[in-house]
Amino acid sequence: MSAELAALLLQREIEEFLSREAELLDEQRFEDWLDLFTPDARYWMPMRRNVPRDELERERTREGLDASWFDEGKETLTRRVKQILTGVHWAEEPPSRTCHMVSNVRVTAASPAGPAPTEVTVTSRFLVYRNRVETETDLLVGKREDRLRRVDGAWRIARRMILLDQNVLLSKNLTVFF
Repeated sequence: MSAELAALLLQREIEEFLSREAELLDEQRFEDWLDLFTPDARYWMPMRRNVPRDELERERTREGLDASWFDEGKETLTRRVKQILTGVHWAEEPPSRTCHMVSNVRVTAASPAGPAPTEVTVTSRFLVYRNRVETETDLLVGKREDRLRRVDGAWRIARRMILLDQNVLLSKNLTVFF
């Protein structure tokens, strides 16, 4: 198999994985969604700041040093899902209706190089539409950088960095998953 064909097939495989993930979230199959994460996964969403053009390195909060919207592992994500599934979660009762759209998927690194990598770095853009009760509507737009790891022949999310394209959160809460 040529390197070009292998890259195309890998790209398609990753796109299919991310599309399936989005569908699980939209169908509120959160426990199945959790199964897509490795036990050592990290789910991190830094905050953004408005800074002058010559200080762009300060635009987002620093990993492990500053506050962030999320900085969680699989255990914390599992607790969040369990809380939502109790039916008494104030911000998700009744449940939000969501539509996750993922685009601009790019495999930016693969290890080991070649036709069957075991770990890839993937960037993508997302748009999450959320409607809650009668009148609450949110549009959350941004980009993600994922590290996906092949575990027992299937891709799993080992790390996700989510970067919203806004610095002020206009939603009443941030209970959706990205």
